[in-house]
Amino acid sequence: MKVKGLRWWIIALIGLATVINYVDRSAINILWPYIYKEFGIADADNKSALALITTFFMIAYALGQTFTGKLMDAVGTRLGMTLSIIGWSVSIALHAFAKSLLSFNIFRFMLGFSEAGNWPGATKSNAEWFPAKERGIAQGIFGAGASLGSVVSAPIIAALYLIFGWKMTFVLIAVLGLIWIIPWLYINKATPDKHPWLTEEERDHILDKKEGVVVEEVKDEAPALTWKELLKIRNTWGIITGRFFIDPVWWLFVTWLPTFLKEQFMFDIKQIGAFTWVPYLFAAIGSLAGGYHASLQIRKGVAATKARKNAIAVGCVLMLTSLVAIVYQLDSLKDSPMLAMVLIGITLFGFQYLIGNIQTLPSDYFHGKNVGTVAGMGGTAAVAGTLLTTWAVPIITQTSYVSFFVLAAVLVPVSWLCIKYISSSKLS
Repeated sequence: MKVKGLRWWIIALIGLATVINYVDRSAINILWPYIYKEFGIADADNKSALALITTFFMIAYALGQTFTGKLMDAVGTRLGMTLSIIGWSVSIALHAFAKSLLSFNIFRFMLGFSEAGNWPGATKSNAEWFPAKERGIAQGIFGAGASLGSVVSAPIIAALYLIFGWKMTFVLIAVLGLIWIIPWLYINKATPDKHPWLTEEERDHILDKKEGVVVEEVKDEAPALTWKELLKIRNTWGIITGRFFIDPVWWLFVTWLPTFLKEQFMFDIKQIGAFTWVPYLFAAIGSLAGGYHASLQIRKGVAATKARKNAIAVGCVLMLTSLVAIVYQLDSLKDSPMLAMVLIGITLFGFQYLIGNIQTLPSDYFHGKNVGTVAGMGGTAAVAGTLLTTWAVPIITQTSYVSFFVLAAVLVPVSWLCIKYISSSKLS
């Protein structure tokens, strides 16, 4: 049996896994403002408690990014993604049995470590299944999964909570990941060079053989470098620091948007479900648009790395413009929650416009068995930056959210300078 366009089925499954990933991780942030009292936590301490829970998740996520990056390079994305999604499905189900803040922290740690594998796994799979000129749009599809997961998670989780309660909500969303494994193992039987369903035409397209020239992008025989060796390379540091500064902006909203809406606009959980999806719809569109932008430029003859940096620059401008507008209009936005959602939506549109291109850089600058590792290192750096902002939020939002948005705005140009630091040559 031959399947035309098999690579698009693979990236669609990865996009779906990412949707599930974000539904699972978003549940606690959406439910927390309405369940923390069940654990004896006072109103004044609820943000600090959520920051602590998020910290356990992010520390594990940081460790998981690096170690699962190595795992993907060692066992391949087929098995690596399977192990990852089994791990996070079991972990989110265990949330239903949490009896205290401590047990929540333990289960969040387990969830963070296993969920981390989705990102280096997706980046490596993208490098395996797509030529350089299509990786931007492929990464955009994967990135849109993160945004789409955030779009659907608020209404789904709010509805499940109102019907079944918070404990059964965690159990039901865990089932989604286990179901996903079935089509993944069935369709993703092997890498493109060995997959029995792949047509020769598509195989040659993926390996970039159409003109009789094999591009070196997918050479797995390139030597696998150690973390220490990779850290001696300038491009590694550009990717690491770029993600260290930009990813916290996304996580500021993923973690704190429901709390912001409850405190700024006095929303109940039904209103959270009705409004929270709006910015993430913008983000989903931005992910596809950013990937298309880069891919279109590459088709026109622009070097892949330059095309990605151009798209990253556009995303930075959009983010900075919207964040500055929010800072200056925050008080008046109290009377216009939908306008606030649109401005936040533009911020997240810009973020997703650029992040898929940043996440694709490891496959542009590194070969074979180093792609997943560098992607994982970048993910670890992203988490490290996010931890710092997570700890800062309960302190800087005691009286106002102005500093919250100022912090996000400052991080954007700093990240852009780090991306500019990356050289134009492929090194390993």
